Amino acid sequence: MVAGSQAGIGTARGLLMVDRIAGCWYHPTISHTNATEEARTKMTVAPSISELDVRALWHPLTQHKPLADSPPPLIVRGDGCYLEDDQGQRYLDAMAGLWCVNIGYGRSELAETAAAQMTQLPYLAPTMTHPPGAQLADKILEMLGWRGRVYFSSSGSEANEAAFKIARQYHLQSGKPGGATRYKIISRHRAYHGNTLGAMSATGQAERKIGYGPMAPGFIHVPPPYPYRAHPKLTPAEHGIACAQAIEETIIYEGPESVAALLMEPIISGGGVLVPPDEYLPRVRQICDEYGVLLIFDEVVSGYGRTGKLFGRDHWGAEPDIITMAKGLSSGYMPLAATAVQEYIFDAFLGDAGDLSHFRHINTFGGHPVSTAVGLRNLQIVEEENLVENARNVGEYALAQLKNLSSHPWVGEARGRGLLLGVELVADKETKQPLDDAEMLAVLGRCKQAGVLLGRNGNTVPGLGNILIMAPPLVATKSEIDLLIEALVFALGEK
Repeated sequence: MVAGSQAGIGTARGLLMVDRIAGCWYHPTISHTNATEEARTKMTVAPSISELDVRALWHPLTQHKPLADSPPPLIVRGDGCYLEDDQGQRYLDAMAGLWCVNIGYGRSELAETAAAQMTQLPYLAPTMTHPPGAQLADKILEMLGWRGRVYFSSSGSEANEAAFKIARQYHLQSGKPGGATRYKIISRHRAYHGNTLGAMSATGQAERKIGYGPMAPGFIHVPPPYPYRAHPKLTPAEHGIACAQAIEETIIYEGPESVAALLMEPIISGGGVLVPPDEYLPRVRQICDEYGVLLIFDEVVSGYGRTGKLFGRDHWGAEPDIITMAKGLSSGYMPLAATAVQEYIFDAFLGDAGDLSHFRHINTFGGHPVSTAVGLRNLQIVEEENLVENARNVGEYALAQLKNLSSHPWVGEARGRGLLLGVELVADKETKQPLDDAEMLAVLGRCKQAGVLLGRNGNTVPGLGNILIMAPPLVATKSEIDLLIEALVFALGEK
């Protein structure tokens, strides 16, 4: 709209005009006060993007009061592992957005795929069929090595919500004894599973829930494997078995006939990059089998190469019944998520036309033609460019470099798999007292000053937001890792 443009509206009192910029009504034959004219003149000056951001946009996980004096950088482009702001400052995005831009920024292949699909078929109701949706579902099952089905949605939260409903309805319709009473979902403290009500109820991060309760009923939490903070008398293997035992005891105490599923990330990501001991997941699988509990793996972060294997499950050979995925499925280029189930799960939903055994759940944008076309091309690029192998090789190099920082008095532990890495910072190595929030924010600020954007396990467990998180795009090279390490050394300084 041209600044100062006007639209006339007839009324019983004659012609009134509305100035769409100043937002005031006036009669064209009546003079205005100087104050009104001054206000209108000021409003004809287009606000900057930063001003629009401060006055109109509500950012997630952000305290906005300080933004008026220090607005976030205005990012105008991305290329490979880098972002660039409107001042020409380049940043190494060591978080791949939100763990998702796996193939890197600026991939014209995905833009071309999206444009072609938008031109041909921009939308279709998810009850109908289109080529990219069917082809992507088949590709996902091929990569999983499963016979099964794939249900599409738009976010990791939605994918987990679908998994909860599938698990409960499966038990109701499975024909197995006690199936009708199974509804409880067990998950773990520190894990993040989404921000919708059910997914937030499954999330084990207390600070994310403050002010939003009560949570949905039927969600129970158990301790996660956390070798760095395990009891000092336990070996990592013993700690892993003890954590699995806590799951079994919880199932027993709750009553096995009431537990529908166990939900977990193979590696807890946003809760601090907690890598389980090797004995843990295989034992968890055994426990689920013993008590008839479905095992759901949340691979929203770990799927499609992030951990140096195609899926996080592949590190331990523990096969879930249901897998949820998002983020790397489309490398963040389009909203896309999926819930994949083994064939025996799907079979429980089969029935005659007109009965209610089908999955009575729908997402308007689930299986969107453009999103699935982009997702399919994205997975092809992951394979063509051997990005899973690159994540493994570059990740091993990165973890070795991070472990070299262990002599620093603040570095308690460096850990991770592939390009999913964490560094736990402590004020005292002997007591493992977490580094406080002010120091953590200062470290992140100095990394940004050095041109590297890192993450942190913020808004999770009170007093334990002391873990730096690194998850660069899977196209990252050892040169990018060197930049990351240089920035981190600068940010930590000499102590």
